[in-house]
Amino acid sequence: VRPYRRGERTTRRGHHRRNLARTSLLTLRAPMAARTLRIATWNVNGLRARAERVATWLDAAQPDIVLLQETKCDPSQIPEGLFSTRSYEVVALGAGGRNGVLIASRHGLTDVQESIADYAPKNHDESLPDLLSEPRLISAVCGGIRVASVYAPNGREVDAPHFHAKLHWYGALRAWSAARIAEPAPLLLGGDFNVAPTDADVWDPAALVGATHVTPRERDAWNALVDLGLIDAAQAVAPDGERAPFTWWDYRGGAFHRGWGMRIDHLLVEARAGAIVSSSVDRDGRKGESPSDHAALMIDVARPA
Repeated sequence: VRPYRRGERTTRRGHHRRNLARTSLLTLRAPMAARTLRIATWNVNGLRARAERVATWLDAAQPDIVLLQETKCDPSQIPEGLFSTRSYEVVALGAGGRNGVLIASRHGLTDVQESIADYAPKNHDESLPDLLSEPRLISAVCGGIRVASVYAPNGREVDAPHFHAKLHWYGALRAWSAARIAEPAPLLLGGDFNVAPTDADVWDPAALVGATHVTPRERDAWNALVDLGLIDAAQAVAPDGERAPFTWWDYRGGAFHRGWGMRIDHLLVEARAGAIVSSSVDRDGRKGESPSDHAALMIDVARPA
């Protein structure tokens, strides 16, 4: 993601006020229900480098199901004991120092799926980069829900080969998701989707003209996914008239402290998974020494009896 260039116009005063929570953990609440699953997604930008931060967050947040992206490690390189000592089962895909996705669950972990390549649209330019072979999605049934940890391609530059390959990848994700929605377990997709759904989901649309993540074609791909019957969980419980909080801020230029962020990490869930009780963004995870450039997004879902 490239949030700004030097000299670009920045936000008007107060434009990003909705993301400056009075507390470091911004929580948006719906009516509380009795039986809930806490599900979280976080692009950690290197699991080995952030292992201590992840451990602290797991102990504080106590998620039931964890979806991590950009782990940048093979499954054999996951820090020893990070999940097992906290009663999580884990499945992961990785390719050394790039990409990588992981699921950790305290509520079972079955029927693992590791690829969406078979669902790719047929009208594909074979000269484009093969992003479907990269470790960008892993899925399993956990707590009765089909969850997927999703790390969508960045796209690099508008109309570059990787941009068109990103749209092709989204076509495969949509087709795979449609097939899963037809199955008994409700579907939840969580991760770094590298799309800001609306202009209100970036700190200043004018600063991003000509950039990826905000183009009509990317948003069309996002909307085609949501239109399958998935709920944008964070937005669903945001106060009336407000957008859900940002989840990503560039390392450069003091972007986090200036509120120059984007909402590109999402949890998309079928209504039959249950009622969305609350949603929160852990701003503390973006503070301090050597943070990820993303903050964790977490929801509580009240499961049907």
